[in-house]
Amino acid sequence: MGELFRGAGVALLTLFHNDGSIDPGASGELARELVERGMRAVLVAGTTGEAATLTNAERSALIGAIRGAVPAGVPVIAGTGAPSIRQAAGLTGEAIAAGADAVLAWAPPGGLDTPGYFKAVAGAARGRPVLAYHFPRVYPPGIPVSALAGLPVAGQKDSSGEPERLLDELAHYPGATYVGSSAVLAMAGPMGATGALLALANVEPERCVAAFAGDAAAQREITDRHLAASRGGVPALKHMLAEDLGRPIPARVG
Repeated sequence: MGELFRGAGVALLTLFHNDGSIDPGASGELARELVERGMRAVLVAGTTGEAATLTNAERSALIGAIRGAVPAGVPVIAGTGAPSIRQAAGLTGEAIAAGADAVLAWAPPGGLDTPGYFKAVAGAARGRPVLAYHFPRVYPPGIPVSALAGLPVAGQKDSSGEPERLLDELAHYPGATYVGSSAVLAMAGPMGATGALLALANVEPERCVAAFAGDAAAQREITDRHLAASRGGVPALKHMLAEDLGRPIPARVG
């Protein structure tokens, strides 16, 4: 199995109508625009996509719309992490059926039976790549670097933003490493990380691409928006996007 993608990708915001219902068409348009601005992959229904608020049918509708909106060579990755093996496997099967090219799953709470969990997710993915998601602040305790090579995954997304973890990954994990924090792009790219899947890329795609390529000035230029998004989460990102587009961008989380 080859690399899923190389370079910077976006952890896509989910766009909603004013009444709170999903807007797959607008979400697809945003994904297409971001790909045109340099994104190499699109993550749908991840943490940034307010996955916890989405029904299974809404997830499938979004995946299908975005798969139809972006070029065939750009992978659409679906977030399918869940509190139980049964739920994660079910979401994974539905995501693949809806058109996802790969899935991203966080480990079960407490790290209980992480190998069994990812074995079930990989089985439900029916040969499509699985990425393990390390984000201990949101999904504790995360996945130790030493455990990654023993999991049936093609790689991992590390959203911890911890430089020492990144060094450990790049030195000792043979699979693909995608960073999820826009704080470490200018370190990650030049040191050999496979790519990035970034929430900030919804509003700063070009600078994220440049920073991952080693542009220290671009890394500095995204500082204020990175810090605002890190502190304020999805509502802060949607506020930035609303300012850029000149129209309200509703959120379900607040």
